[in-house]
Amino acid sequence: MIIDCHGHYTTAPGQLVAWRNTQIDAKGDRSRMAQPDGPVISDDVIRESLLGAQIRTQQERGIDLTIFSPRAAAMGQHIGDEAMSQQWSRICNDLIRRVCDLFPDHFAPVCQLPQSPGCKPEGVVPELRRCVEEMGFVGCNLNPDPAGGYWTDPPMTDPWWFPLYEVLEDLDVPAMIHVSGSCNPNFQYSGAHYINADTSVFMQILDSDLFERFPRLKFIIPHGGGAVPFHWGRYRGLAMDRGRKEPGQMMGQNMFFDTCVYHQPGINLMTEVVPVDNVHFASETYGAVRAVDPETGHQFDGTKRYIEASPHLTDADREKIFEGNARRVFTWLKLPA
Repeated sequence: MIIDCHGHYTTAPGQLVAWRNTQIDAKGDRSRMAQPDGPVISDDVIRESLLGAQIRTQQERGIDLTIFSPRAAAMGQHIGDEAMSQQWSRICNDLIRRVCDLFPDHFAPVCQLPQSPGCKPEGVVPELRRCVEEMGFVGCNLNPDPAGGYWTDPPMTDPWWFPLYEVLEDLDVPAMIHVSGSCNPNFQYSGAHYINADTSVFMQILDSDLFERFPRLKFIIPHGGGAVPFHWGRYRGLAMDRGRKEPGQMMGQNMFFDTCVYHQPGINLMTEVVPVDNVHFASETYGAVRAVDPETGHQFDGTKRYIEASPHLTDADREKIFEGNARRVFTWLKLPA
């Protein structure tokens, strides 16, 4: 199978966006909302939103299954308060469950968490448990910066986060480290804030004993690990200077990168320096980049072809990247043998 570990519902129906705008305008006051319990979206509308977009692209590119979550830029944990985030997350997660029920052969569900700046991470546990234990979600997206580019909460290695990590271990679900939109004008969200967060969280964990404290914790850092593969020697040296484990050893069975890297040289570099056991196939389709590369005539986010063309990867390596690593990490994923 070809398993894409990183997909978002970027073509969600307009009713969802309109409801969110109403919630924001009402500052979460349900009495001011015409549909306080969420938007009314029919199954037919959901089907229409996917058949001509994600599903069509899956079929064109030979992708069997996408591990699917709400649109990352729209998680918006920096907007409003914790109660608003809880309601918004619940509505988005319920919609993802409906998508996966309608198209079980195409999608497996991942939830967003109702984080809010300054609110303790254990506040997201009820929604996480609901999604995993009651609705069969296979993972979650965890935002290291709910402040939307201002980083007002502690680093991810701080005890602030530990109660959530205990639950992630207990449930045995991986968390994709994924920020949302940026409200800091210095950081455009998809080209700067995302990559900044990927790189920053990697360094936080490299300079810590987090995985010794939580040996069953599993993190996926998307977008190819941010700047890390390109600066692999820098991180090896920093680890040695600090008496820490080298990056590949630190990642172990706990940290993984995905292949949302949109050119051949980048994929070649990442899969050469990062251990193959720690790389998951992903494309983020329909996602951050929709253009066609005029140099190749192909869409930038058609990452499957980059894996197939990497000269140093063996067939066994490709099997791990395309399927084997996902089967091992997403233990709630129900797949044919």
